[in-house]
Amino acid sequence: MKNVIGIMLPISKSFLYADVNNIECKLGDVVIIKGESGIDSAVVKKEPYLESEDNLPTDSYSVIRVATPEDLKQINDNNEKSINALDIAKKYSKELGLDMNFVDCFYTFDKSQLIFSFVADNRVDFRELAKKLAQKYKTRIELRQIGVRDKAKKIGGLGPCGLFLCCHTFLTDFNSVSINMAKNQFLALNPSKINGICGRLLCCLGYENDLYTELKKGYPKIGTMVETSFGTGKVSSIDVFKGSFQVDLKEKGFVDIKKEDYHGSSE
Repeated sequence: MKNVIGIMLPISKSFLYADVNNIECKLGDVVIIKGESGIDSAVVKKEPYLESEDNLPTDSYSVIRVATPEDLKQINDNNEKSINALDIAKKYSKELGLDMNFVDCFYTFDKSQLIFSFVADNRVDFRELAKKLAQKYKTRIELRQIGVRDKAKKIGGLGPCGLFLCCHTFLTDFNSVSINMAKNQFLALNPSKINGICGRLLCCLGYENDLYTELKKGYPKIGTMVETSFGTGKVSSIDVFKGSFQVDLKEKGFVDIKKEDYHGSSE
C-alpha cells in the first residue's frame, strides 16, 4: 500500500495520483511535484489515503513540498509569461499560415518546458513553429493538438443544465457515449438538447443509462402490437417512473397500462 493524494495539473486539467512522501498536505493545497517530465505544480483534489500500488499508474508523481510563498510567486510569474508566449505563438502561426486555434499555454514550474494546446480541423505540421518558439524562449517546446472535448475540459463553462461542465469539475476520463443512450432514455434526438457546448454528445448521457436499461425490463418495445384488456393496440410510449406504458387503440384512443398488468413479451 502507498500513501497518495489526488492532484490536478494546470496543464492537463486531469486527475492524477502523487506519492505523498510523508509530507503533510490537505485539500486545496498547491504542491510542488516531480514526474517524468520534470518539476511542476499541482492542486490537491483528494486528501491523502492508502492505495494499492497495483491500482496506481506507473507514471505517478511524487510530492516534493507544499508550495511556499516564493513558489507561488514563481507560479504567478510563469503564468504571466505564458500569456505573452501564447500571443507570440498566435503571431508566429499566422505568419507561417498555420490553421491553429490555440487554447492555452503553460510553463512547467521549473520552466524546463513550454506547453501549448491547440485545436485544428486537420493535422498540422508545426515543426517550423516549434523551432521558432524554441529559438525565442530557449526551452523545450511542446505543441499538443487536442480535441473539442478536451478544449471544453480546459476552458470550462456552463452546460445545458445550468451547472458547471462535468468534464471541467470532476470527470477524470471521457467515457464512451452514444446516440443509443439518448434513445434508451426516451430523449428527443435534438442536437441542441443532447449535445454539450463542445458539440459532442453530453457526457451525462451515460450516468443513468444502466438504470434505464434495468427499469425498462418487463416493458414491451415501443412500436410493437400488444394485447390488453381494452383491446389490441400499438405501444406509443413508456414511463418507467410511473410504472406504465401508453397504448394506441386507434378508435378508443390512448390508454395507460400498468406494468404489473401486462403479461406479454418484454424487451
